[in-house]
Amino acid sequence: MIRAFGWNEFLVIVAAAQWTIALSAIAFAGGSVGGLLMALMRVSETRALRLFATGFIRVFQGTPLLMQLFLVFFGMNIFGFAINPWIAATIALALHASAFLGEIWRGCIEAVPKGQREAATALGLRYFRSMRHVILPQAARIAVAPTVGFLVQLIKGTSLASIIGFTELTRQGQIINNATFSPFLVFGTVAAVYFLLCWPLSLIARRMETRFSRATAR
Repeated sequence: MIRAFGWNEFLVIVAAAQWTIALSAIAFAGGSVGGLLMALMRVSETRALRLFATGFIRVFQGTPLLMQLFLVFFGMNIFGFAINPWIAATIALALHASAFLGEIWRGCIEAVPKGQREAATALGLRYFRSMRHVILPQAARIAVAPTVGFLVQLIKGTSLASIIGFTELTRQGQIINNATFSPFLVFGTVAAVYFLLCWPLSLIARRMETRFSRATAR
């Protein structure tokens, strides 16, 4: 039976945003760990580590996120590992984020003037201590704006998790639309919620980028 789109349906859509936020947060946390490892491997002095990180990044940047979700969800089941959509979406998005954050942070590390690394070497600091105490703190300042910008893209990317049955914001919108047949109201509400989640982060990224540009111009 078709029902009208009303206040209860609106609240259900808004409540579903908590799963989008949770999925984004977990995937970003996992991607941050993986991304840091990829970035450090990319600038490593060991050729094997550089090749591994380069291959990993190219695979996940060169394939659609939707395919990655399918491969994790269906692939794990094919090999006999029962996996639910929540775990599959988390793994796929974390791997996706690792590749993109790794490349973003690699660029930020290499943006630190070479003189800083030479100065650390002159002070007798080895590779890891040089990275920890000299290079990474400076790279982190550069990385804030693009990292927040990627987080916005990741939040929007969680909408693809609906394809494998994870009930987040987009999937809940699809369920309610099937019951109300009010696509404009339903998906307009979904789009508004995504906007309210992403717009503040976009402002933060823009302000951080402007602040960094002013600081480097002095």
